Amino acid sequence: MKGLYIHIPFCKSRCIYCSFYSTTGGQQQEYLDALDREMSLRHDELTASPIRTLYIGGGTPSVLSSGQLQQLFASIRRHIPHFQPAEITVECNPDDMDDSLARLLAELGINRVSMGVQTFDDRRLAFIHRRHSAVGAKQAVASLRRAGVRNISIDLIYGFPGQTLAQWDEDIRQALSMDVEHLSAYSLSYEEGTALYRMLEEERIQPLDEEICRQMFEQLVDRLTAAGYEHYEISNFAKVGFRSLHNSSYWQGIPYIGLGAAAHSFDGNSRCWNVSDVTAYIRGMKAGIPQMEHELLTAESKYDEAIMLGLRTREGINLELLERCHGKDKKAYCLRQARRFLSNGELKLEDGFLKLSRQGIFVSDMVMSELFSES
Repeated sequence: MKGLYIHIPFCKSRCIYCSFYSTTGGQQQEYLDALDREMSLRHDELTASPIRTLYIGGGTPSVLSSGQLQQLFASIRRHIPHFQPAEITVECNPDDMDDSLARLLAELGINRVSMGVQTFDDRRLAFIHRRHSAVGAKQAVASLRRAGVRNISIDLIYGFPGQTLAQWDEDIRQALSMDVEHLSAYSLSYEEGTALYRMLEEERIQPLDEEICRQMFEQLVDRLTAAGYEHYEISNFAKVGFRSLHNSSYWQGIPYIGLGAAAHSFDGNSRCWNVSDVTAYIRGMKAGIPQMEHELLTAESKYDEAIMLGLRTREGINLELLERCHGKDKKAYCLRQARRFLSNGELKLEDGFLKLSRQGIFVSDMVMSELFSES
């Protein structure tokens, strides 16, 4: 069983914090034709084992027209016989959602929708160049409910310049009032190459104090846990039975196939990715020569990924599995490197699993780096 990811890199406008590959240009129809061609060229990969999950991300998949969404799913079902994944997710922007689109998504078999709400403060939405309003986000959820969609995820961002704990608490309150099944929350990050990063360099904005961000994270965990959500991954919360199956497969190291410009694939031993350029991607598919790069994973990089992915999750690193896959020496090295974090309470060891404590989550990058292979 494997996952399938399809990248739709088109956006109507670009958010100032986004570092993912996307474009505000056209070529949607040519791109969908190229996706169909890629499915044909990679038929053997797609049909070697059943597809357990499908995730259509972006960019903004909801900018596609109804006809284009229907074309995409027709291609998928034509190239993958007996296509019946347990979970089909599509990312949507709230301002694209209405009753008509919601009904279409349900008719296409989509049973999970992920929306980037980000905040319920209209001024902050304008600051990051989101096209929707707080009211629009709630209306979008209502449209999906009317269409029978019973698995909705929303994204939130905290740590905006000047944001207060009270303002963040209000965002959490409004998110909880929507009663969605899944919620992801991320601290605002300043990635090189983004408009937000340039604003920081030009000293037009000041990042929020790290201690306030830590308190916001604590606030988030407290409020969502009290509301019955399971904190199952560093940035992700779900009601019982509503973990993201697709994203969970990434954290468990399960193979996946990525289709579309900039999409990555993983088979357990190697990784490949398509060119991050829509025009070059289309040209390559038309010629039957995918513009793709490959990387064979070393034993060290596989170990490092096991550490990084395991520590992201609630369950943590299965030390028995770590030894089986990477050897006794690697397990011993991992535990040796973990000692100081175990002693200061940032890691904990429970029933053969090494996991981050609540206080360790906020310094997870540092903890992971210390457990990585020696360079």
